[in-house]
Amino acid sequence: MMRDRRSLLATAGILLAGPALAQGTVPAIPDPGTPGDPRLGERATGRADAPMTVIEYFSLTCSHCGAFHRDTWPRVNAELVRTGKVRMVWRDFPLDQVALRAHAVARAFPAERYEAFLSALFATQDRWAYARGVDHKAEIGKVALLAGMTQAAFDAAWADDDLARAILALRAQGEAEHRVQATPTFVFGTRVVSGAIPFDRFAREAQAS
Repeated sequence: MMRDRRSLLATAGILLAGPALAQGTVPAIPDPGTPGDPRLGERATGRADAPMTVIEYFSLTCSHCGAFHRDTWPRVNAELVRTGKVRMVWRDFPLDQVALRAHAVARAFPAERYEAFLSALFATQDRWAYARGVDHKAEIGKVALLAGMTQAAFDAAWADDDLARAILALRAQGEAEHRVQATPTFVFGTRVVSGAIPFDRFAREAQAS
């Protein structure tokens, strides 16, 4: 569900509290296109010269993010992105440990397969995120394997604390740059809009100058 800033800040403390995540410093985040870990490069779709770039801050365990991606994103993709009107950029904003590890697995996919894996996770969110007594890692692993990731690659991504710390740094950048207080949060140019907005609202914001 969508969470407010107080909850997000509390979660950040939890994320950094684990022994593995608490050690060392947050690694520098390479700018897109510069040498560095390719897993940390920009994840986006759409024409580079689209008249509107929309940034979405999301968490893979956020039910509102899931609702947007299941109900609204397919139409946004078909009518706005593929027609050259919008370029969509995804930015990590994990709300809990499960989301953090799921984001790490998503980042381990090649950039061209990233969006498809996000869609697969959101389509099955009720199975791996919310089911009572669920083994989160095992269920996310099933989706990753179906998406073409080997078990060894999945296990490595899930356990990669350096990647987890880098994702937390990306989240901190979002809080600093766009004052993100809830998920999902969309940035239309300079306008920040929170919530799983419907297609009509998304289209209006994307067309506004």
